[in-house]
Amino acid sequence: MTIKNMLRMLVLSLVFVSCGQKIESADIAKMNGYWEIEKVVFDKGEDKDYKMNESFDYFRIKDKKGIRKKVMPQLDGTFLVNDTYENFTIRLDKDKVYLDYVTDYAKWSEELVKISDEELVFKNTEDKEYHYKKAGPINITGDGKETK
Repeated sequence: MTIKNMLRMLVLSLVFVSCGQKIESADIAKMNGYWEIEKVVFDKGEDKDYKMNESFDYFRIKDKKGIRKKVMPQLDGTFLVNDTYENFTIRLDKDKVYLDYVTDYAKWSEELVKISDEELVFKNTEDKEYHYKKAGPINITGDGKETK
């Protein structure tokens, strides 16, 4: 490998490293609400797109503790829910944010890679990235009623 090629690799590496979002503590509150998965990016770069979802993920966070729950949107703008949810804690470690989950059956962590008002990206320990978009209630009944 020539010096010229090594310099190119170094510059490209620095560009990729510097493009990552630095997530601030205040950004974590943006996770609250309903999120719909758009795609999963696997460790080798291939994508799996989700065109339509039967369930959304609902997050509620307070004081670095939260819950994640699957909910099913209904045509009238409401959500079907059950009593099943996962607890997690927020962990800040070297400019990175992690969600640490513990259930009766498993223990795992996800890194919060990107967060905005409309986009959410997690990465798990297998280097799979889960891309979400902000979701809200669906109301196609046309009854004019306000959705919750």
